Amino acid sequence: MKFNTKLLHAGITPDPSSGAIMTPIFQTSTYVQDAPGEHKGYEYARTQNPTRTVLETNLAALENGKHGVCFSSGMAAMDAIMKLLKPGDEIISTNDLYGGSYRLITKVYEKYGIKGHFIPMQDMSVVENYINKNTKLIWVETPTNPMLNIIDIEAICALAKKHGVMVCVDNTFASPYLQTPLDLGADIVVHSATKYLGGHSDVVHGAVIVKSDEIAEELRFIQNAAGAVPGPQDCFLILRGIKTLHVRVQRACENAQQIAEFLKRHDKIKNIYYPGFKNHPGHDIAKKQMRHFGGMVSFDLHDNRMEVATKVLSNTHYFSLAESLGGVESLIGHPASMTHASIPWEERQKVGLTDSLIRLSVGIEDIDDLTADLNSALEQLS
Repeated sequence: MKFNTKLLHAGITPDPSSGAIMTPIFQTSTYVQDAPGEHKGYEYARTQNPTRTVLETNLAALENGKHGVCFSSGMAAMDAIMKLLKPGDEIISTNDLYGGSYRLITKVYEKYGIKGHFIPMQDMSVVENYINKNTKLIWVETPTNPMLNIIDIEAICALAKKHGVMVCVDNTFASPYLQTPLDLGADIVVHSATKYLGGHSDVVHGAVIVKSDEIAEELRFIQNAAGAVPGPQDCFLILRGIKTLHVRVQRACENAQQIAEFLKRHDKIKNIYYPGFKNHPGHDIAKKQMRHFGGMVSFDLHDNRMEVATKVLSNTHYFSLAESLGGVESLIGHPASMTHASIPWEERQKVGLTDSLIRLSVGIEDIDDLTADLNSALEQLS
């Protein structure tokens, strides 16, 4: 089954009780049993739900995995993966990481004796220097948030396998339409399904996909024991969003490429971060492991004061000022004060996350309206 067909059909069949082509929302907390311990595969809705089962099967197929496990948010999904570790274990991740992921590692799990190292993961020799007997997980985010650095998934996985270390790839920015990390050797793929998978800015959701029966069993135990599960309507909304993933992401990628070209020509822009440019340091790796360069573009201004960035952020019309990404509508954000505010200023500066850095999640609107909108906001700086 080809990918675009998987989106609509993998794990999805008409409801046997009614013939409904759309997976029903099984809005129930419990299930009647024929006798004690004798049931139809469902006992209690925290443990299993038929709507969630269909989504988990569909997600596993999209990432070429065997098991999908769904959670109430992307951070709940990451939290479950962190619970696979124990005190004394260490994690290696990128120094350009989503602020919520950084916060979970440093502010929550370091209290329990799990240490994080945040390094430039584009250099395999640097990564290998940090691997020691306590290293149990390499956490990869690519493209990174918000600097859009590209990390070589296949090279990281080969290095990790050499040292017996597990690899998890946060595939939120790319989606399975653009890359499938399990095919490149990753052990775990995680998504904030809130973003491209849902695609309509109307649901919060998280997902983990694996090939390993053992890892899946541990994650399902954590899912049930800790209880951070999504409701059936949330699962229904993600299933609905997935059906148009290919057309949405393709259009967003095409728009983002044109937005990046427009910004490149604008005299108010100092730097543009977009892996589709040939001079981007990760361009060749992106071409190798991705099917397109994504719908995200970041840039900073010649004047790097926050108040100057605020003037741009406050004067767009079609680009809505908001956190999140991956919806059909275009969003504009300020990582330093929004998504990455939990990362210390000094650490942000090291990776080039300046006070004037602006992140765009490019949607599927008409490209002429989007470029005119950005041009109008940038001209306010005159």
